[in-house]
This record gives sequence, C-alpha cells and structure tokens, in this order.
Amino acid sequence: MNIKQSRVAVIGLGYVGLPLAIRCIEKGYSVVGLDLDQKKLDSIAQGKSPFKEEFIEERLVLLKKLEATNDASVLKDADIILICVPTPVDEQFYPNLNPVRGAVKMCIENTKKGQLVVVESTINPGVCEEIVEPMFAEANLAEGTDYYLAHCPERIDPGNEKWNVTNIPRVVGSMSQEGVKIAKEFYSSIIEGEVRAMKSIREAEATKVVENSFRDINIAFVNELAKSFDQMGIDVKDVILGAATKPFAFMPHFPGRGVGGHCIPVDPYYLIEQAKKKGFDHHFLRVAREINNSMPNYTVELMQDLLNNVELPMKGTKIGVMGLSYKANIDDLRESPAIKIVKELKKKNADIVAFDPYILDMSDVKNVDEFLKEVQAIIFVTNHKEFMEIPLSKFKENGVLAIVDGMNALDGEEIKKLGMEYHGIGRK
Repeated sequence: MNIKQSRVAVIGLGYVGLPLAIRCIEKGYSVVGLDLDQKKLDSIAQGKSPFKEEFIEERLVLLKKLEATNDASVLKDADIILICVPTPVDEQFYPNLNPVRGAVKMCIENTKKGQLVVVESTINPGVCEEIVEPMFAEANLAEGTDYYLAHCPERIDPGNEKWNVTNIPRVVGSMSQEGVKIAKEFYSSIIEGEVRAMKSIREAEATKVVENSFRDINIAFVNELAKSFDQMGIDVKDVILGAATKPFAFMPHFPGRGVGGHCIPVDPYYLIEQAKKKGFDHHFLRVAREINNSMPNYTVELMQDLLNNVELPMKGTKIGVMGLSYKANIDDLRESPAIKIVKELKKKNADIVAFDPYILDMSDVKNVDEFLKEVQAIIFVTNHKEFMEIPLSKFKENGVLAIVDGMNALDGEEIKKLGMEYHGIGRK
C-alpha cells in the first residue's frame, strides 16, 4: 500500500472523527466522512462545524474539502478506514458495542482487498479478536490477506489549546505484523508525536482503558479526601497544592462535582466488565466509580446545607445551574455531571434555572445577566471563561444568597466577605 496515495474514510464525524478527518486533509489525503446524523452532514456541507471545537473552527477552509455522506458505499474506494463511533455504557454501566458492530458491518459490505481497518473507538481488551475479526471471518475475509485490522485508541481532549490530534502521541496494535506496520506508517504521516507499535492488538486496546482508569482512580481519591477534609475543616485544594510541591512521586488531581466526558466515566466499565467475563473482579475500579458517581448528589447536598443557613427550603427556591457541559469552553454534554445535578434538584422540587452560553438550546435564559436576576442560589458547574470574568460583586448585587462551587474555581473568601454563603468541594 502506498500510504501517501491512500484514500481515507472516517466513520463517525464527532469529536474524534471530524478533527481526524480534517487532519488527514491537512496532510494531503483524499478523505471521505461517513455519518448517519443528517444535521451533522448538513452543517459540514455548509462549511460549519456541527459542534464547538477550536481546532475545527481554525480549519474551516479544510472542512469545506471534506466529502461527508451517509452512503456507506463510499467505503469501497477507501484504502484506510478509521472507525470513530461512540462506545457508551447503558444505565447499568454495561458497554454498548452496537455502534462498533454497525460500523464493522458497513466495512464488510463495502470491502476492498488490502484495506486497513482501524478501530479508534474506545473498546475493552479482546473486542477486536473476539467480535470484530470474527465478523470479517464470517464473511470469508481473512485478516492479513483480504484486509488488515488495527486498533489505535483515540486520544483527544476537547478545548485543550496545547494538545490535539496533530501532536498527541499514539499507540497502534494489529492482528498481523504487516497490519501494525501499515498503521504505524499512516499515523506517523499525520501526527507530529510518537507512534508506538504495541506487541498485540489486545495490548493496544488495554492502553486506553488503563489511561482513563488511572485518572478516574486518582480523581476518586481526591473526591473522597474532599468529603473527609470537609468534616475536619481542611481546605483540600490547598493540601493538594502543598503536596504538589514535592518534585517526584506525586501527581496533583483535584476534586469536583463529578466526572464527565466520553472517556473517564465510561472506560473503566469496559475493563470491569471484560475482566468479569474472565473471572476477575476489579474491586478497586468499582469503588472509584462509586465515589465519582456520588459527587453530583453530594454537590446538591452542599446546596441544601447552604440553603439551611439562609433559612430557605430547597422546594420552590430558584437555584441556578451555572454551566451544563462537562468541561469549560466547549458544548459537550456527554456524561456531564450537570445532568445528574439537575435531575437531583428536580427530585427535591427546586425551581431550576439552567444556563450555558455554549448550549443555549438547553438553557432557560438567554444570557448571564438574565440568569443572575432570576436565581437565589447557584451551583457553579462549569468554569467557562465567560463565567470566570464575572465580578463576584455582581452575584451579590443581583441578590444571590449562596454559591456551591462545584469546580473550586471561585474565590470563596471573597464571596463570604461579600456576605454570601459559600461552599466548594472540600472547601468552606
């Protein structure tokens, strides 16, 4: 395969697939994008990003060069197919691999001899060998002869100004030596970071779930510290910053109102469930998930405490949910703690006013000024730059009585000096 002359097809034009498709165009590849969401396709056809992402906004001229369609037959002309579909978990936290199965089925029905099929979607160890390859085999397509199967777990951090699809190092694994060679050559041609070839495709699959389970465990640790230190009157953020002065053997993580995004709250379950099938119980991972899943409810409990201090009931009080996306300065709602916080507030019959400048269609008001005039108390969920620029005095001027700082991003001492009740996550 002549890599530089390859035609690339990207299945799934979301937060992972679309930047990747644009990067391939940027590096001189002929690229087609496949997605079943017509609204997304219409937006791309108009030269607009279907979601807020600075990397894409800066490359709209390249976006216009992307052929985006819902016609799977375009895969027949592709030399390299990148599967970038979502892999969520259901309400019981069981991995849903149906999107991956659907994408693989499209590949099989539109195969071309010698294609490199790369699964970028996050999957648990064993999926390529136990699910994907058998699907091809059932269609009499042999890996290493008719096609090459590889896994390169996606690594993307929406909104990160330093690390993006152009420079984040990657790992690749394949079912065959030739497959991993081709995959490494392709990814080395589109990114500036290191591309590490793993010994097996299963090890490549395991890499991603280990990365995000590591973060989940450390966040759970500091979230539990936040609850503990709250009882002791210790500022957990100050302690973590103090511990971080040690130049070795410590990596600072910070507590918050819950863990969101498409990776950290999901990936550990892939490892938990796969290990369970093999007879092993990841007790440590399960406990970490339990702790982090408890944080939205804990945040609402803190609001209840502050309302008690100002002699207001939860029922009927206008509580502002400030921010809906899981992360600052993006419009991504996936696994956002805000959803759970709103749900819990509704259970307690609070009068909720939600606002996010990046998700106006789910906001109850049109702007910050209108938001502040409406609410009596605030749960600060997302530290958007627009929110961080608001003078704290403005909260007081609008009659806000209490603030729960779910991101530990605000100046609690200043808020209290202004006469408002304040509580962070592990900070009073």
